[in-house]
Amino acid sequence: MLIKVNDTVEVISGRDKGQRGKILKVDRTQGRVVVEGLNRVYKHVKRSQRNPQGGRLSKEAFMDVSKVMIVCPTTGVPTRMGVRFLADGSKERYSKKSGKTISVVSPARSLHAEKA
Repeated sequence: MLIKVNDTVEVISGRDKGQRGKILKVDRTQGRVVVEGLNRVYKHVKRSQRNPQGGRLSKEAFMDVSKVMIVCPTTGVPTRMGVRFLADGSKERYSKKSGKTISVVSPARSLHAEKA
């Protein structure tokens, strides 16, 4: 899974389709993400010392990663992502639509560097 925390994504299906938000949590084992302000659900809470009033709390719930697409930071358009090695051996995530770099994943390593 190529999505990381703090990436800006757009929802491509479901009741929040077309809305954008920032990734708050990523569950890589189940392939789910929490997006800030989207997929809100009510959690019914009993009265306690921590929550003296009780009632219904609105919070973000996990959604499947297949329902979101990352937004390219340079063009501002939802796009698919790819991973490639650069000439110095560093690994980067890039936008398949524009070909621009989204972020560097790992630093330069001589194992993956191109030989002169």
